[in-house]
Amino acid sequence: MGVHPPETGAVSTDGSGPINGATVSMTHPVSARLFFYLYQQVSHAESMKIQSIASDLFYIPLPEVLTDSTHGVMEHFALVTVRIRDNQGLEGLGYTYTVGKTGGAAILSMLEFDIKRLLLGEDPNEIDRIFDKLWWALHYVGRGGIASFAISAVDIALWDLKSKRANQPLWKFLGGVDDQVKAYAGGIDLQLPIDRLEAQTQENLDRGFRAIKMKVGRDKLEEDVQRVAAMREFLGPDLPLMVDANMRWSVNQATEAAKAFADYNIYWLEEPVIPEDFQGHRRVLVEGGIPIASGENLHTIYEFEKLITAGGVSYPEPDVANVGGITIWRKIAQMAEQAGLPVTSHGVHDLHVHLLAAAPNASFLEAHGFGLERFLEYPLQIEEGFATAPSRTGHGVCLDWDALEHHRGPNLN
Repeated sequence: MGVHPPETGAVSTDGSGPINGATVSMTHPVSARLFFYLYQQVSHAESMKIQSIASDLFYIPLPEVLTDSTHGVMEHFALVTVRIRDNQGLEGLGYTYTVGKTGGAAILSMLEFDIKRLLLGEDPNEIDRIFDKLWWALHYVGRGGIASFAISAVDIALWDLKSKRANQPLWKFLGGVDDQVKAYAGGIDLQLPIDRLEAQTQENLDRGFRAIKMKVGRDKLEEDVQRVAAMREFLGPDLPLMVDANMRWSVNQATEAAKAFADYNIYWLEEPVIPEDFQGHRRVLVEGGIPIASGENLHTIYEFEKLITAGGVSYPEPDVANVGGITIWRKIAQMAEQAGLPVTSHGVHDLHVHLLAAAPNASFLEAHGFGLERFLEYPLQIEEGFATAPSRTGHGVCLDWDALEHHRGPNLN
């Protein structure tokens, strides 16, 4: 029950009396001022409403062409942003992304034509209730997919707004005590020749990374093994090296590959098989003999529950931009913790650094190839293998809207 204005006569003439069933002494002027200040703050918060929602689509050109075993050649990614403003003038920013130019317009359309009308007038503090409202309103056409991307952007904006209102950085607002998070450089480099692969790795080491991920999944396994061996020799015996197959293989192929990589001290093998094959993940983990990371293509908490329960993953890897936002990401991290597993991340590193800084079972942060550094006022800082969660209020992502305007996607109107 909220705090309601006192009825006439609820406070006695000497400054004390019952208010909503509680007797508050008002005889001291400081007590009176403090009480009415707190009362005004609570009343102010209770009247808070979402006043406007602005959604935008941008097609971001990549600085260089990227390649992996599933998506092939990538020259762009779609960025969908959501700005939610309350009736006190405070604004929260959320965003999601897709590979290439596919799907961005569909997410934007859902935000504009389905979600916006469901949000206007809502209390932005009631994030869990808003998530449930959107989930069930979109359930018949959603339950993952485009709906999860759109809900994620909204949820991120609401958490940004709420932590800004609390005047805290998001990671601290979520209960974090340390702003330092281990980070690795996620290469999207399947078709790079080995000399260019090594040059890229050296660039990342020079930028402050002390862990590296490379792509595998070429047509011939022996080519993958040759490249992994070259990378291990380049890095030395101890620096963490992850490999990512992007769902390329069957269970038998993935198991064979895992065994072939075992001699090279692989930190984890990522997405060895299709994401829905939870028992297949378990087989690769058990028979292949190296840890498995997976989850970037799971878009609901229920899928993560099945993967974790099946024993098919060593490092659950939710992506806050497609799994339902911060609300669901945190629940998955807690689910992983209860299963004795560390949690890692995929993509949108400027957001995930906050979530991992607040997760007691945090593993590595992925610094993803789909970065926004060219459009950020404050790019993520990496030093000696660690990313620093920013001290700015909210998530602290400040986009250069003028620069983004050059890459605006089609207008739905």
